[in-house]
Amino acid sequence: MESRRGPLKSAVPSNIVSPVRRCSRTACGRPAVATLTYVYADSTAVLGPLATYAEPHCYDLCADHSERLTAPRGWEVVRLTDGSAPARPSGDDLEALANAVREAARPPVRGQQADPMEVARRGHLRVLRSPEP
Repeated sequence: MESRRGPLKSAVPSNIVSPVRRCSRTACGRPAVATLTYVYADSTAVLGPLATYAEPHCYDLCADHSERLTAPRGWEVVRLTDGSAPARPSGDDLEALANAVREAARPPVRGQQADPMEVARRGHLRVLRSPEP
């Protein structure tokens, strides 16, 4: 027996669906920036960069929900970084860089060369001795 209404239509037209992955949390429509995966054997929740593909048993989270993520009691949260955010240099890093620049700019003492392979220097160019086999 054929229905008089015709074929069922989708509640959401396909040209309105966004290709951007959204946060998996209920009632949150913000774009996802991280993927949450649970490792049940280790009682660990792993939060990392947004996965290339949506996988079953993984949850995409927006920036707000990924920052506020907590794990169940007794579980550990491991936050992986993707390396795209530049690490801020520490005072030690800046001091080491300044010392390296000072050392490179210091002219060699007459009669004593910093590198035993160096024969002569002219400006920033160096003439090196061939290594002996």
